[in-house]
Amino acid sequence: MSTTILNQDRLLQVILAPQITEKATHVADKHQQIAFKVRTDATKPEIKAAVELVFKVEVDGVTVANVKGKTKRAGRIMGRRKDWKKAYVSLKPGQEINFAAGE
Repeated sequence: MSTTILNQDRLLQVILAPQITEKATHVADKHQQIAFKVRTDATKPEIKAAVELVFKVEVDGVTVANVKGKTKRAGRIMGRRKDWKKAYVSLKPGQEINFAAGE
């Protein structure tokens, strides 16, 4: 990583939520990647360190995508949802994150 030191408080705030969708499940089965909703100012090294810290797994790679907010309409009033960032995290072989284990 660069000269900046990643503190633990910042890393715990990087990951907002896992993306549990039909597309994310398909990607997880086919490419062994997990999708997360992350902060818009998060970087790839921060996302990698955060996943390794929170889930105690080894990360192979991170791919990010900036998702543009949809334009929505209520009558004559136009509005727009916020933009957000999605991260696809590839795990090393033999590693797994099970979100259903807490239930």
